[in-house]
Amino acid sequence: MTAHLLTIGDEILIGQIVDTNSAWMSRELNLRGMRVNGKSSVGDTREEIIQGVEHAASTADVVIMTGGLGPTKDDVTKKTLAGMFDSGMSFHQETYDRIAAFFARIGRALPAAMRDQATVPDKALLLPNKVGQAPGMWFERDGKVFISLPGVPFEMEYLMSAEVLPRLQQRYPAQPIAHRTLATAGEGESVIAKRIEAFEDALPPHIKLAYLPSLGQVRLRLTGVWNGPLVPDAQAILEAELDDKKMALHALIPDIVYGYEEESLQQAVGKLLLDQGKQLGTAESCTGGYVAHLITTVAGSSVYFPGSVVTYSYEMKSKLLGVKPDSLTRFGAVSEETVREMALGALDTLGVDVAVAISGIAGPSGGTPEKPVGTVWMAVCDRERTVAVKHHFGRDRLKNIQLTGVYALNLVRQFLLGQV
Repeated sequence: MTAHLLTIGDEILIGQIVDTNSAWMSRELNLRGMRVNGKSSVGDTREEIIQGVEHAASTADVVIMTGGLGPTKDDVTKKTLAGMFDSGMSFHQETYDRIAAFFARIGRALPAAMRDQATVPDKALLLPNKVGQAPGMWFERDGKVFISLPGVPFEMEYLMSAEVLPRLQQRYPAQPIAHRTLATAGEGESVIAKRIEAFEDALPPHIKLAYLPSLGQVRLRLTGVWNGPLVPDAQAILEAELDDKKMALHALIPDIVYGYEEESLQQAVGKLLLDQGKQLGTAESCTGGYVAHLITTVAGSSVYFPGSVVTYSYEMKSKLLGVKPDSLTRFGAVSEETVREMALGALDTLGVDVAVAISGIAGPSGGTPEKPVGTVWMAVCDRERTVAVKHHFGRDRLKNIQLTGVYALNLVRQFLLGQV
């Protein structure tokens, strides 16, 4: 089965919002062996919607649309689809009652426009939207399926999970497919590719390796597609083969693999701290608390992360972390000497077992020939040893902060594992 994803709305075309719906749907469809062969976006006019739907239908078995189902005048998807499928429009009492019950629950009067919201094409199979107002709609023509969903992400996700995916799986039995992902940090994709070149060259044709880079990290995704006659245990056989390949790949780059599938670096660090019964603190300057933010995105992180000290000025570095004024005067805030003292000071100030300290020049100004923008020093320590490293990033302030966060967490990971 092939699917084309069509997003409807001027707000997407002008960049006012980012289309996250297509990314989510693509992942979910792919996990079920359904291939997305195209994505497109069109504006809020009848002509553009018709053109977009017809183009999508010419290339795919299933067209999944999101957006344009609201009660306002610029939401024309529903009426346009009714015209395309030669369908009349009728008031649907069940949908109206559900919407009325929602407004009653939140203590608001039911707007008159909700009657239009509950007026739907006669030829559509309605998909009940239990988390919002507009129902999803399912049309069929010439052996193809056309699905229209609300553009609100959590409503779309509910309808896809509860209604669309089960129906598609029943209609289009999927070819077994399996994925395995290794999450890495500390090396770029070109370096990784060189290290695993022989492994990649030896992969059988039905298994592909994809490199998914992000700031400071690369995910390696193995995808296997069953290529033989379907047998009852085909999925299990493929899953086992992918598990073997995953472990073989891990064995080639054990120093940079921090986790599997969707695990984040901060989750991996948290697990190590829990396993070792240790607490971590951060002392941050140029990142302004960003490393602490990453750590606390993980539920339960309070067990191993009691807090952070953000010291932007010389005065606060000395007052809160005990950095020697002489070190700041002689070497500057962005120096090995300063971050070492910041890290050691954080151990006592925060009462933790391990501390990481960061000081750098995030930019876009403030650099010197000796310390250009993007220069970052970081140190990690416990009561026995301290490790400090220097990095040179770019000139973009936000990227420098984000990269520093990733590299600092990875340094903590390596320190806890005894790799540095």
